[in-house]
Amino acid sequence: MAVPNKVLELVERFRENESVYRSPDYKEAHIRQDFIDPFFAELGWDLRNEQNASEVYKEVIFEDAIKVGGSTKAPDYCFRVGGNRKFFVEAKKPSVNLADSVSAAFQVRRYGWSAKLPVSILTDFEEFAVYDCRVMPNKQDKSTTARSLYLPYTDYGDQWNEIYDLFSKEAVLAGSLEQFADGHKQRKGTTTVDAAFLKEIETWRERLAIALSSSNPDLSSRELNFAVQMTINRLIFLRICEDRGIEPYEQLRSLTGKAEVYQQLCGLFRQADDRYNSGLFHFKPEKGRLEADEFTLTLTLADAPLQQIIQNFYYPDSPYEFSVIPIEILGQVYEQFLGKVIRLTSTQEAVIEDKPEVRKAGGVYYTPTYIVDYIVENTIGRSLAGKTPKQAEKIRVLDPACGSGSFLIGAYQFLLNWYLQQYGENPTKYKKQLYQGSGGDWRLTSAEKKRILLNHIHGVDIDLQAVETTKLSLLLKVLEGESQETLFKQLSLLQERALPDLENNIKCGNALIGSDYYDNVQINLLDEEKLYRINVFNWEKSFPEIIKGGGFNAVIGNPPYLRIQGLQEYYGEQVDYFIAQYASAVKRFDLYLLFLEKGFNLLKEDGILGIICPHKFTHADFGSGIRRFLVNNSALESFISFGENLIFSQATTYTGLVFLQKTKNTSFTYSEFPNISAIALPAKLKMLQEKDFASYELKKFSDSPWILTHNITQTILNKLSLKILTLGDVFDEILVGVQAGVDEIHVLKAINEPVNSTPHHLIKLLSEKTNTVVDIETGLVKPFLRGEDIHRYEEPKHYYYCIYPYRLVDNKTKIIEEIELKTEFPLGYSYLEQYREELTEIRTRLKTNPKYWYSCHRSRDMRVFESKRIITPQISLGCNMTLCSEGIYHNSMPYSLLPCSSRAEQLQYWLGLLNSKLLWWFLASTGNVLRGGYFRFKTNYLKPFPVHTINFNNPTEKAKHDRIVQLVEQMLALHQQLAEAKTPPQKSMIQKQINVSDRQIDQLVYELYELTAEEIAIVEGK
Repeated sequence: MAVPNKVLELVERFRENESVYRSPDYKEAHIRQDFIDPFFAELGWDLRNEQNASEVYKEVIFEDAIKVGGSTKAPDYCFRVGGNRKFFVEAKKPSVNLADSVSAAFQVRRYGWSAKLPVSILTDFEEFAVYDCRVMPNKQDKSTTARSLYLPYTDYGDQWNEIYDLFSKEAVLAGSLEQFADGHKQRKGTTTVDAAFLKEIETWRERLAIALSSSNPDLSSRELNFAVQMTINRLIFLRICEDRGIEPYEQLRSLTGKAEVYQQLCGLFRQADDRYNSGLFHFKPEKGRLEADEFTLTLTLADAPLQQIIQNFYYPDSPYEFSVIPIEILGQVYEQFLGKVIRLTSTQEAVIEDKPEVRKAGGVYYTPTYIVDYIVENTIGRSLAGKTPKQAEKIRVLDPACGSGSFLIGAYQFLLNWYLQQYGENPTKYKKQLYQGSGGDWRLTSAEKKRILLNHIHGVDIDLQAVETTKLSLLLKVLEGESQETLFKQLSLLQERALPDLENNIKCGNALIGSDYYDNVQINLLDEEKLYRINVFNWEKSFPEIIKGGGFNAVIGNPPYLRIQGLQEYYGEQVDYFIAQYASAVKRFDLYLLFLEKGFNLLKEDGILGIICPHKFTHADFGSGIRRFLVNNSALESFISFGENLIFSQATTYTGLVFLQKTKNTSFTYSEFPNISAIALPAKLKMLQEKDFASYELKKFSDSPWILTHNITQTILNKLSLKILTLGDVFDEILVGVQAGVDEIHVLKAINEPVNSTPHHLIKLLSEKTNTVVDIETGLVKPFLRGEDIHRYEEPKHYYYCIYPYRLVDNKTKIIEEIELKTEFPLGYSYLEQYREELTEIRTRLKTNPKYWYSCHRSRDMRVFESKRIITPQISLGCNMTLCSEGIYHNSMPYSLLPCSSRAEQLQYWLGLLNSKLLWWFLASTGNVLRGGYFRFKTNYLKPFPVHTINFNNPTEKAKHDRIVQLVEQMLALHQQLAEAKTPPQKSMIQKQINVSDRQIDQLVYELYELTAEEIAIVEGK
């Protein structure tokens, strides 16, 4: 685009007066007003808020410069979109040489890195430097370290497009900064602030744990964890308050030069109790509050660990700028931090280890902010819609598994924004709730922020450390944007301390287990560890007014994903209780299902629940209970599936957003994400519209697996459903194979390649179970396939054989006649001779008396394996079916499919249909897709496929049937040729013929199902 005239004028003016502007007398404030402000205005930013946006949504924030320790503690500009920070600009006067200024570069990088921004800018207009803020700053870095772009002002004209494409409002709205981060290879030293800070506080935990356990040998593991956690929380709180100008700067560091650092520190903690009234600092008994913490102040702690920790808090040793670290990032750090616990060994040594449930889950995964924002907006936002501030006072919000508080922080911020916007529309009416900042903008008073927090926000977690961390995060959020002057000046008039006591809002307990647990369990029989693990929670006593009032208006969160049976040693005593109390506790149930059910039951009428959880409950066996619950209670309002997109990059869990409402919904909406890049997920979610959702009637669902698709897919599925018959109707068998350990079989591996042999040919086989090699006649064993032996249109090659005892079963009376076979190894001659005789007798009786069929251990009819049929691997990337000859058996990983003997269609026709793109699309749209696009070909997913049966009286249909049969036979032959081809040209030529035949089969299938060109394009993913 053309360079704006205003930019060219600015460049020319600076050129003409360089000496004036470079003078030490020309201040930073002047360069900002004369040059930097108009420069960014030409990039489309509303620097003066001419659109009259509320404080929450101003595009550019000019931070109040807090002079602390001789340096500015806030960046000069913060550019935002929708209230979210995008990049900082740090301004300097032109007399500073930015090209070589180590301190200026370090300063802007600390700001950007601490705020977890991809880039930030350092400029005096004469120079324009862009820094990659993903690189952790270090005091030894050069000014050029992590610098992505450097321009003198004389290059602005030539480089305007590059500047505009990255930093203009238009470009930032389109995701330019995210694309920059995604497209630029991460530099050496790239470490995000949350990862670095997590590593830092984990080091503190280890040092404090060792020091405290050494100095206080009588501490229990639980006491040690509490003392370490509270010490870290208090240190972080006071250090953040220092950088925000609420506490005297370097007051913590001043302690390191004194003796008995911990005792001096406890003195600061007592002062904080007087100033803040927070449960974080609560050392004296007070009316209406639970027991004070007199325990931690009595401990002994050596000076060295504290001195080292505190020293690393400050410039230049610390890369952190606490004034700009978002509380949300602190919550994300703590989410990981709380996944580990301190354990004392038998010799009282402190060791750090993962919690059992964290080990089982494979780690701790915090919820991305954009997910939190979407859930909050669609629960609390809807609850507030159309209400006045007075009416909104009754809204109550709950996270029943709050962890470090990420959802409650998001909820609280949303409420703060909402109230500020409401009050700002009529500031005269709400003058007690507002005050004006130095720039004239309206802000909520500290007292009002406290009221909003206490009135609306509630949380529960089984982990006391998580509860304390949630409190810490929320308290720091109260202090956000405050200074010593604004905070204590307001509160001194009200004779209040600065922070609210959250004891009645954030509770410790097991949200899923009530005190009725002990109706059938004697509490004196449980050890201390089990009592803490069960940690019963009484909702009526904990939140009496809310429960009496009908419940919560909004329940939000990200509950734990944990198959409880996988931790029998940890949760075993709770399973019976869950099964008795929860309709969703079915089979190998997962805890998140119970939280769904419990959360719904805690809602008041019209209340809304919104959580993120795995979407397997819609179709997995263990989800039958919650499916029945949702249908019976008309609870489901909306469901958004992220499909195969991984929201938690560290985990392979496929998730979705579930919204329930207590309004007796007759229908619900559903939307499904296509596979897109991780960087595009936030925008995709934010831009969802009504047209992106399909609607379903709840009464059409049951506890059976649900088939849910996005709206376009549903249109095609509805068309396919017009077919009268399904695969389950026209196939006698869709059968899983035999299982070693369940069926009484022995599987043996061929020593050599498979060969076609006569019944009496001896074959050398290896029993992997006993490591025994035996020679067995091929007539006494059956070829045996595994899933990996089956390939599309290829004749299966078997490398294994099986031998097992037969049972004769009478079809009419179901009387089982067993012929005992000795199945011990090693197999000797006498055994084989006996087996041969008995097997001959069975086969004779089967031929002479058709009322008999034979089975193995599970009374399975083995005749299907003696039939020509279609087989498929259970897990496959695409349809990989082929024909299988009589007498070939397989394990449980393949499935056998046998059409009804009464059907006139040939087996090759069904194979063509089942290997078509249409079947794969149907299964991918309705079944259980695994990571990487693999699919599980199970009976319950295959049976619903609507099949086109042939009307053989219709010449057109018969011709298509015959043509498919011909093409399938051709495909089988071509694959055989491909397997035998030796040279690359031969293989290439055959593959081309295979591709053409495949397309021809697909086209015939589309014609049979009468799909349009548009529908075919959707099926083929075009």
